[in-house]
Amino acid sequence: MIILLGLTIFFIFPFYWIASGSFKLQDVAITIPPEWWPTSPTLENYEKLFNPYTLRWFFNSVFISGMTTILVCSTAALAGYALAKKNFPGVQIIFMMFVAAMALPKQVILIPLLNLITEFNLMNTYYALILPAVGWPFGVFLMRQFSQGIPTELLESARIDGCGEFKTFTNIALPIIKPGIGALAIFTFIASWNDYFSQLIFSNTPDMATLPLGLAALAQGQEFSNDYGLLMAGASLASLPMIIVFICFQNYFTQGVTLGAVKG
Repeated sequence: MIILLGLTIFFIFPFYWIASGSFKLQDVAITIPPEWWPTSPTLENYEKLFNPYTLRWFFNSVFISGMTTILVCSTAALAGYALAKKNFPGVQIIFMMFVAAMALPKQVILIPLLNLITEFNLMNTYYALILPAVGWPFGVFLMRQFSQGIPTELLESARIDGCGEFKTFTNIALPIIKPGIGALAIFTFIASWNDYFSQLIFSNTPDMATLPLGLAALAQGQEFSNDYGLLMAGASLASLPMIIVFICFQNYFTQGVTLGAVKG
């Protein structure tokens, strides 16, 4: 019990330090010995942080992550269902290709992907930040594992009753794999929100920057580059959506890691 309590404090303390530091002025934030609790809390850092660009950055992050999540869940659910419950030539080869693609780092496909985006004139647009993530191999793999648990008898009964392919999927398969879609939605939102690498490559103007890019700009030669209180306020804002998502849907995290991992 003591060990668990110590580990809990160890992992929670960085979040506490960032949150408390966001209410400290610059001279207090860098004081040694540190001020463990803000004795004179202030909202000045948040007043500096919330400018028109910051609101735009936050909107970009929410929009990109939200649209990516919707598209990934839609395509992965259909693809995973087809790979799990449809017998057609090459189904196992296609699935193995998705599994192999999971081990492929983004840096390997960066140059070809950048060439495609440039050729289609999508650079510095929402399309460039959303579309490359739609065919996420992990999403297809996860939904395929969940779809393996759909009883084949139910699908056959639906076809006997006259249901077409789309109606069979929406009325029979979709309710069964809904926990998997919920888990995939959380994984996708977090991955898209924190995808600093792609956002850095495919966007190059302030109005298309996301919140991680904007906060990085504050730390690299901008007016407030050395204002640690301001940076902590930005870090608190950036981590807030992830904390809310985890608290609200932590059960889906567990199901995504356990149920989906043992199907098949």
